[in-house]
Amino acid sequence: MRTGGARIAGTSFVALLCMLLSVLSATGQDDVADFESDSWVLRNAEVVDRLGRKCLMGFGILKDVEFENGIIEVDVAVDGTRSYPGIVFRVQSERDYERFYIRPHRAGLYPDALQYTPVFNGIEGWQLYSGEGYTAEASIPTNEWIRLRMEIQGRQARVFINNSSKPALLIDDLKHGESKGAIGVLGPRDGTAFFSNFRYRTDVSLEFEPPPPVDTPPGMISEWQLSERYQISQIEEDTYPGEEELASITWQELTSESSGLVDIARYSGRGGREPDCVFARTVISSNKKQVRKFLFGYSDQISVFLNGRLLFFGSSLYQERDPSFLGIVSLSDAVYLPLEAGENELLLMITETFGGWGFKCRDATAVFHHESVKGVWQTEEEFLLPESVAYDSKRDVLYVSNFDAYNKSSRDEGQFISRISLDGNIEDLKWITGLSNPTGLAVFEDKLFVVERRSLAEIDIESGQVQQRYQLPDAILPNDVTVDQSGIAYVSDSRKNVIYRLADGKVEEWLSGDEIDRPNGLHAHNGTLVVGNNGDRSLKSVDIGSKNIMTIARLGTGIIDGIKTDQNGNYVVSHSEGRVYRISPSGQIVKLLDTSAPELYSADFEYIAGKALLIVPTLLDNRVMAYRLNE
Repeated sequence: MRTGGARIAGTSFVALLCMLLSVLSATGQDDVADFESDSWVLRNAEVVDRLGRKCLMGFGILKDVEFENGIIEVDVAVDGTRSYPGIVFRVQSERDYERFYIRPHRAGLYPDALQYTPVFNGIEGWQLYSGEGYTAEASIPTNEWIRLRMEIQGRQARVFINNSSKPALLIDDLKHGESKGAIGVLGPRDGTAFFSNFRYRTDVSLEFEPPPPVDTPPGMISEWQLSERYQISQIEEDTYPGEEELASITWQELTSESSGLVDIARYSGRGGREPDCVFARTVISSNKKQVRKFLFGYSDQISVFLNGRLLFFGSSLYQERDPSFLGIVSLSDAVYLPLEAGENELLLMITETFGGWGFKCRDATAVFHHESVKGVWQTEEEFLLPESVAYDSKRDVLYVSNFDAYNKSSRDEGQFISRISLDGNIEDLKWITGLSNPTGLAVFEDKLFVVERRSLAEIDIESGQVQQRYQLPDAILPNDVTVDQSGIAYVSDSRKNVIYRLADGKVEEWLSGDEIDRPNGLHAHNGTLVVGNNGDRSLKSVDIGSKNIMTIARLGTGIIDGIKTDQNGNYVVSHSEGRVYRISPSGQIVKLLDTSAPELYSADFEYIAGKALLIVPTLLDNRVMAYRLNE
């Protein structure tokens, strides 16, 4: 069975690295000889002719180089069949290194044609490290040379394809940290992939934007005890080990990564071809007898025991469920734990075959409130996908858009806008009807601007009537709207990657380009337009006069939805998945609220600075919640 990355023959790789690591030294050279020169040590490789070039098929390590920071480049040609060619770097031993590779057979089909993975104790962890910062989609043409360029600095790296100035993959957290070691190329010797024109350069002047803040989501279980490794033939997967056996185990205390992931390969290698197994245990305290939902992910198989009782067994092997199933670790499974009052032992048995050995576990009821945040009120579940809230200071009321994309109960009327009081009383659930999937809202004087499926509606607040609809040319997914102090409206389109402007009754495509990528939240403030740019997960500031764009801060995974300013000039920003942040103009980030575990969303909120009141629409939960934000 083929894995998600090419296997390295253990004996040849051990011999190669032992020899190389004994003679490594920093050279600082700007170029290297071709693959036929004696600059390379080749294993399971040969130099061949392909597409008009002498090139390498297989695996090679560059001699006498200890690489830490700089640039690595190589041309790659593939035939489009299953293959995993790429670059190995900071190789510290035959069992510990960093790896980047491409999956040409998945290009154009899945968002993981590019893959970064660390290798610990000889185990490639690609099943554990997937999604933003680890994988990305890419177009990979066949039977032609394409350029791979990696820029590496500290704990960060970025990958460029061909001559693009925009990174195809941005890696914010190299899992081996600020390490150093050998460099080379790794691919199969089967005619599916070839390397040419390898170059590298030591460079300590590379600049990266600061990575997103390190954040442990609420409810993640981070403290564990880990057993030694066992062969699966020694273990009964459906049987609790028993107190005597557990007492004989030498337990290792560990703390998970900030994401909650435990990469077992950091602590234990494999024993051979037969599947291996470890036990992991922790204690869950409960102030009463209750049933609590926990989310978890694992690779490759897991048994879950609570207080000695088997509650769950699952298998997530590569291609087990269908030919495209990778067995990626995510919080996709759930178990309801019948907790006793006091301390409860949670014991996991995790089995590994290949592709990554690890797990994560989260209390699905956990929420986080910053000490400055206090809940004030919440409505009943009477809305239909509330997406945006806007404050009308003249009338001291709130308006709520009901996107209602899935619930068709309002089919005859269309979707609607609700009106609620500042104490959470729903004054008129269907105040304005006949709208088409309304999203963003903005109040200016006696007008309410509403983003619809293809247009921007202008509503006269006094009469409650739609006065005008401005068509957004070639719109795909219009999303948010904001109005500046002169009455000019700006509308984001999250799929067309454009910001429209409405001025003097005319709509134009005002801003687009590489730096406007999946824009959502908008906020006009003091001559600038603040943009939630979800393509690179950044909060950006656009000077309205010059259109100069600056990055305020980078946030982690999530959709930047709501943006407002507080009474001190800071930005209040939401991830629609359930997080709210306060961000200073200089980019300092403080998390205020996190309700992502129970899936209480925080869509396009309103913030009333004079009252320090945050009003959050919960989208799928069909409620609106209010919080007080103290200094």
